[in-house]
Formats: sequence, structure tokens, C-alpha cells
Amino acid sequence: MKTLFRLFPATVLLALLPLGFLAVMVVAPLVAMAAYDGSAWSLVLADDYMQHRLVWTVVQAAVTCVLVLLLGISVGWSLARLSFRGREMILRLLMLPFVMPTLVVGVGVLALFGANGVLWAGWQDTPYLLLYGNVFFNLPVLVRAAYQGFLQVPQARLQSAQTLGAGAWQRFCFVEWPVLRPWLAGGACLVFLYCFSGFGLALLLGGSRYTTVEVEIYQLVMYELDMAQASVLVWMVLGVTALAGLLYAYLSRQTASDKAVRALLPHRPQSFGERVLLGFSLMVLLLCCLLPLAAVIFLAASAGGSWGVLLEQETLAAGWNTLRFSGMAVLTAVVLGVMYAAVARRVAWVRGLVFLPFMVSPVCIAAGILLLYPQWTASLPLLVATYALLAYPFVAKDVLAAWDDLPEDYVSAARGMGANAFQTTLYVTAPLLKPALRRGLTLAAATCIGEFAATLFLSRPEWQTLTTLIYSYLGRAGEDNYARAMVLTTVLMLLSLMVFLLLDEREKT
Repeated sequence: MKTLFRLFPATVLLALLPLGFLAVMVVAPLVAMAAYDGSAWSLVLADDYMQHRLVWTVVQAAVTCVLVLLLGISVGWSLARLSFRGREMILRLLMLPFVMPTLVVGVGVLALFGANGVLWAGWQDTPYLLLYGNVFFNLPVLVRAAYQGFLQVPQARLQSAQTLGAGAWQRFCFVEWPVLRPWLAGGACLVFLYCFSGFGLALLLGGSRYTTVEVEIYQLVMYELDMAQASVLVWMVLGVTALAGLLYAYLSRQTASDKAVRALLPHRPQSFGERVLLGFSLMVLLLCCLLPLAAVIFLAASAGGSWGVLLEQETLAAGWNTLRFSGMAVLTAVVLGVMYAAVARRVAWVRGLVFLPFMVSPVCIAAGILLLYPQWTASLPLLVATYALLAYPFVAKDVLAAWDDLPEDYVSAARGMGANAFQTTLYVTAPLLKPALRRGLTLAAATCIGEFAATLFLSRPEWQTLTTLIYSYLGRAGEDNYARAMVLTTVLMLLSLMVFLLLDEREKT
């Protein structure tokens, strides 16, 4: 360490905060969970109930991968190859699920197909509720991966195949598919990771028969106080998500965008088949991505006197808690994200750690924190730190990517004109990184506003946020409580939509 400090004193000092934060908030809790009670492994593995939960968790993630692959390829092809009115807007709207809280989507699915579903109540207590919710969140992931993959197919290669008499299906199989395959594989890895480690949707939509391992961890910790079995499940989840994350990292090396590739320009639908495929793709996006949100708005508009919930003290307190927790966490995420990016530019192996909070679910993190830091349970610094842990990777990865793309000539020119390191950072580097920082901040803010799992674990009753208040109303009997949940879900949706519009505006400017 002394030798390292002599060689890179600034780097070591800079790394203390972000790497120390990761060690305290992720590594140490997970190690504590692993060392808690080794005898519980045999108990969990021999339990038929636990085996069923593990199998179902894998099955629902795998089925979601198949569904989004079947739907996403056609939608991605339509967006990449066909030109139509509203195409640019749809490409931007594909970011919407990333900023929409899981609770909003879960309530939307219940509004459509739950016990009082607007369309049909036949999916209550079936696995289809959870699968539909999974498709909402993960279809855009696969569509964006397929879209980027199609754009990497050289125009000249497609035109040559067409000149040689290859039809549309032959061009797809022999020209587009080899380029598209690694993009789809990487997208499928992300989808599996998100579904396997998902919590909010499984809690709301799984019922008592179709809950996942994440929900089981929550119940073991919060209701049964069984940290031994919970720690085993945490490490099982971590092992699977780590494998999925490593596979995604490996596949990402094969999907680097080549800016020199000249993609085929989109054209107006010409054949009957292209028109049918475009119509099918638009219908898929409407049914799988917008319908749950529309259902929440419809039920909220019919809530009548239940809108009075917005003026109640409990709601105002929950809104204030949501804003202040998110604000403190975002400020913390800025500091951590920028410092992390600065360290990652100097130390190569640090770059891979930026995805660590993404690979470890909030439920696993919160369970480990409760075990390792019981004296800090229900403390505001711990809650804000957990929020920041889930938010700062968005800042770090965007700032780091923009920093890597900065021309070295700018910094050299500033140094040549007599500017010191601080002046160069303040007047040259920082302004150029500002758009990336805004983009990362917006996604970080959306994550904090909709955070649900960590709040259930770590907050006090008086620290109720909009997400936990909505969940509370859903658990109460009566039509009025259900209507109140819809009203509050609409408010939470509008907050997230404001964040999305801010992001969308920054992307266009």
C-alpha cells in the first residue's frame, strides 16, 4: 500500500470514498450473510417449498426471455428498417420503462387483469400477471438491443444479397442474423438478470403461489426473522445474477458499435408483409408497454372523492419523504459517481465494479445491511446511503463514457496556455461532461423516486414514502382504499414522467 501511495497518491485518496462505500455497503454485508450459518444450506436445499420457489424463479425469468425475444426481434426490425410517422417518438419512449417505478407497473397490471381488472379478472392468482409485468419492463431492453444490432448490419451486404436474389427471409437468416445474434444474447442476459432478481413486481403480482426467491428473502427477514435461510437464498441469487452479469460482460465485447458501418436507411413500408409486421409491432408496444399505465389513469379518473387523499397529512408526509430522501440520495450519488469515474479512468480494474450494485438486488443488499449493521437499522443515513448505492452507477457510467470520449487535445491546449489542473477541470472538462452528468442524474433521480424494496426493509413507519403508502393502501380492504392507491400511483407516475421528459429533452438538445 505504501508503494502504491507513492506512485499514485492522488488516485489512492480519490478511491477511498467510492471504493470504501462499495466495501461497506455491498461487500461486507454479503460476506456477513455468507458467514452467518453454514448449516442452513442443507436445510434449504432439502426443503421442497424452497426448491419450488427456486425453480419458479428460474422458469419465470426464462419464459420472459423467450417472450421478449419473440416479440422484440420483430419490433426491433420494424424500427430499424421501416420509416413511419411517430418513429422517432417511439424510439424515445422506449426509455419510459427504465424510469417508471415497478410499483406503478405492478398496480397497472392489477388494474388490467387483477381481481377488479378493467379488461378481465381471469388472471388473478395465476402466473400470467407476473409474466405480463415482466414483459412490460423487459421488452424495451430487448427491442433496443435488436434495434442496435440491426443498425450494425452493413447496407452494402444487404444490397448485395438482394441483388443476388435473396428474399427478405433469406437476408435475415444469412446476413442479419449473424450480426444480430450477440446483441440478442446480451439483451437476453440482462432480461434474465432483471427478472430473476426482481422484487416489486413479484411481490405485487405473484400472489401466494407464484412469489420468487426475492420475495421469500423479504418474508424470511421481516416476518420470520430467519436470517440463516435468508442468507442462503441471498447467495443463491447472487451466484445466478453474477453468472448472468459475467456472461453479459463477455457478450458486450462482441457488440461494440462500429461507427464506420453504414446502416441501411429506413424506408416506407412497401409490401403487404412489411405493413403487417409494422402493425403487429405497434400493437405489441401498445399492449405490452402503454396499456398498464393507461389503466391506472383510467381508474384514477374514476376515483371520485378518493382524490381527497392528496390533501391528507399522511400523503403530504409521504410525498415530502419521497422528495427529501431522493434529493439527499441524488446529491450523494453525484459525489460518488464523479469520484468513481475519476478513479476508473486511472485504474482499469475499477471499471468493472460500476455494475456491482446492478448485479446485487436491493433485497439482498438490504438483508445484508440489517444483519451487519443492526445498530443502524431504521436510521436516515443508512436509508439514504442505500438509495445512493442504487443510484450512483447511473452517474458513474454516463460520466465515465463521456470522459473517455473527450479529445485529449482540449486538455493539452489548456495546459499549454498555462492552466493548472484545477483550472483545466473547472473550465474545460466539467462543461464538456455536464450533458452526461445531467443524463445520469435524471436516471438516478428516477431510481430514487420509485425505490420500494430498500424502503420496506430500512425505513421507519413515520418515514413512509409514496411507494410504501401505495402498497399499504393495496393491502387494505375496501373500494375506497383501492381507488386511493390508483390516485397515488398516478401521482407517482407523473413524477416519474417529469423525470423522463427532462431526460428526453436533454437527449434532444
